[in-house]
Amino acid sequence: MSTRIAFLKGHGTENDFVIVPDPENAVDLPPASVAALCDRRAGIGGDGLLHVVRSAAHPEARHLAAEAEWFMDYRNGDGSVAEMCGNGVRVFARYLQHAGHVTEGDVAIATRGGVKAVHIAKTASGGPATGDITVGMGRALLPEDGVTVSVGGRSWPARNVNMGNPHAVAFVDDLDHAGDLLTAPPFSPASVYPDGVNVEFVADRGPRHVALRVHERGVGETRSCGTGACAVAVAAARRDGVDPRITGIPVTYTVDVPGGTLTITERPDGEIEMTGPAVIVAEGVIEGEWLENLPR
Repeated sequence: MSTRIAFLKGHGTENDFVIVPDPENAVDLPPASVAALCDRRAGIGGDGLLHVVRSAAHPEARHLAAEAEWFMDYRNGDGSVAEMCGNGVRVFARYLQHAGHVTEGDVAIATRGGVKAVHIAKTASGGPATGDITVGMGRALLPEDGVTVSVGGRSWPARNVNMGNPHAVAFVDDLDHAGDLLTAPPFSPASVYPDGVNVEFVADRGPRHVALRVHERGVGETRSCGTGACAVAVAAARRDGVDPRITGIPVTYTVDVPGGTLTITERPDGEIEMTGPAVIVAEGVIEGEWLENLPR
């Protein structure tokens, strides 16, 4: 791998990503390389990495190629593979627009959590691509398994929500109760999440308006988590006695994250839509020799 490799940097509500365009799936990205690229001191820095591959060129996505041309091969900041990343999908879509692969309007993106329907809002004529991006996040699953999360001497019951990846949503009086979130908050029983879990701590801000802090599995505390915001909105709605599948009326929650604000709507058919910004901030090249010489 002696040649330079193109990369971009982007973020959605300050959930930031290294973007590696690789349409034909020719770049080898083992976990150690991904972790090094996401390192904030010795690498480029990011909460995760978006490997941009044509679905037909990736063994995990070939069966989705007829539905979606592009596959988001998403990796956590520690190099581990993840099923989905809601903010990542928006940034991925923004990159496709930036690169001229798609235009404003609707686009389908393949992920390990299935094909996601994305809508890129129109931008003012002649201006940069700044319109909000809406992602169809699928339906939430609400397993009945009870779980408790703990920080310091406090413990809270948490709602088990699955958005294609697992979440534990705990409602707290003060977001400071979440502690520093440098390490994963303990939860019990451990059998509920054998592969770990994303933990959201949630405080009320007003009617259908909440704020969260999150510890993302394999990353630590991040400035935003799209699937987490969706999980929180669903958990808050059920706590508030609202279920659109019963009422037949969509419900929308405003979810403040440390990096901004997301709007989450759950429709009567159970489908969840997330709307928010996505920004490309830089482009550059990775020295192939540096990447090739990293531990594997």
